[in-house]
Amino acid sequence: MWRWKNIYRGMLMGASDVVPGVSGGTIAVVLGIYDQLIEAINGFFSREWKKHLKFLLPLGAGIIISILMLANLIEWLFEHYPGPTKFFFLGLIIGVIPYLTNKADMKNKFEGRHYGLLLLGAILVGSMAFFQATEGEPMTNLTLASYIGLFFSGWLASSAMILPGISGSFILLLIGMYSTIISGVANLRFDIILTVGLGVAIGIVIMSKIINYFLENYTSATFGLIIGLVVGSIFVIFPGVPESTPLLIASIITFITGLLSAWLLGRVEYK
Repeated sequence: MWRWKNIYRGMLMGASDVVPGVSGGTIAVVLGIYDQLIEAINGFFSREWKKHLKFLLPLGAGIIISILMLANLIEWLFEHYPGPTKFFFLGLIIGVIPYLTNKADMKNKFEGRHYGLLLLGAILVGSMAFFQATEGEPMTNLTLASYIGLFFSGWLASSAMILPGISGSFILLLIGMYSTIISGVANLRFDIILTVGLGVAIGIVIMSKIINYFLENYTSATFGLIIGLVVGSIFVIFPGVPESTPLLIASIITFITGLLSAWLLGRVEYK
């Protein structure tokens, strides 16, 4: 049976993947489909590939549609209203933490080492807030070396993208490729889109196999690390206290909207 609900889920994941500081993996966690996503990517190369294709194809379609439709909008929001926009995603991220702790059954299954991994994950991602990620001008005259760089950028970003809490877009900012790729998507530069897309696909397949192994064999430890990654992303995306009263009010409203969105999305049961 085709999972047509995954189109809108994919659109939510795609929208978050455009935003530096927010992970599509985090949105998958909010929607309650993260473990099924990892299972489907791994199972796509098994005898049950048709079953997993019915899960992945609508999800992938939603992600692609969202990225193509929202690239310009997200770019505009971050240019004109960066603070309130970040507070929305901040609320979304904080809102998913109770769901994660319940799913991991922290009270009954977590031991000291699991809390240690949680702290490690939080420090690992939180430390990214101290990196100065500056966005340069998009590359225009692309060479073979540029395309190779774009391919491996997609590979690296997708490996981060599938992990909750680690933003693939933020990784692209750190390595100086974000503006070129987002401009390529917004202007339908198919050479850039296809090159990055190939890197993304390969990166997701490899990373999903690693995550799937640890989820199956070290479930509590993996959840401890994942929760830590999500907690750490709060420090990365926090834009600081708004400087004016109107901005403060707008940020409070968007933050509450993000919290409510996480709660509502978390109520959606996957069937």
